[in-house]
Amino acid sequence: MSIDTAPIGTDEDLRVRVRGASLSFGGHPVLERIDLDVRSGEFVVLLGPSGTGKTSLLRVLAGLQRPDGGEVLVPERSTFVYQEPRLIPSKRVLANVAIGLPRTEATRAAAAHALEEVGLAGRERSWPATLSGGEAQRVALARALVREPQLLLLDEPFAALDAIKRIEMQTLVAELVDRHGPAVVLVTHDIDEAIRLADRILVLNAGGIAYQHVPDSARPRDPADASLVPLRQRLLEELHIR
Repeated sequence: MSIDTAPIGTDEDLRVRVRGASLSFGGHPVLERIDLDVRSGEFVVLLGPSGTGKTSLLRVLAGLQRPDGGEVLVPERSTFVYQEPRLIPSKRVLANVAIGLPRTEATRAAAAHALEEVGLAGRERSWPATLSGGEAQRVALARALVREPQLLLLDEPFAALDAIKRIEMQTLVAELVDRHGPAVVLVTHDIDEAIRLADRILVLNAGGIAYQHVPDSARPRDPADASLVPLRQRLLEELHIR
């Protein structure tokens, strides 16, 4: 078993390589011999019922959970955005974005630029308590992007938002990923979100990848598009939803 942040072979575009990753909790298998490659700029979405290992796989990729077996290679620069923003209430917005980075003018400028990219220019000195849910999640996204990640890991970051804000954030993330070019792995329970954003959709079940699909149109997509109805139906079937 290994988790490494070394360059992945000679493939300059490869950002994630997982071979035979397995993980159990209390003797119960959560991941069973997972194989996965993700390349720079690729947006991979993980779907699956609760308890099928989606977040566990994300935590393995983040180095927050060591697998019981297999090989996991990821880039050194990776960032994680959670379902909740996890902002520090006692620090202003700009300080939350720059937390953990060197206290330099260059860092402050980079953090301010990241806030501008997520539509929060002028909110640098705001307190987290004054932000809406969507604004707080934008700050969390800025905090991830200011580190210029090669791998961006997203664990249901829009789940707590209302439908309109959710679509706004999905569109924003798609634009930022295209602009910055990290490899992305997103966990979601939302089929429409997967259809809208994914370059590749993986359905996890029983600890393994049960199904995968590569849409043939560019993202972001309109899940209501009639041409995507067969894909939506197939995903519902794979998730055992009727």
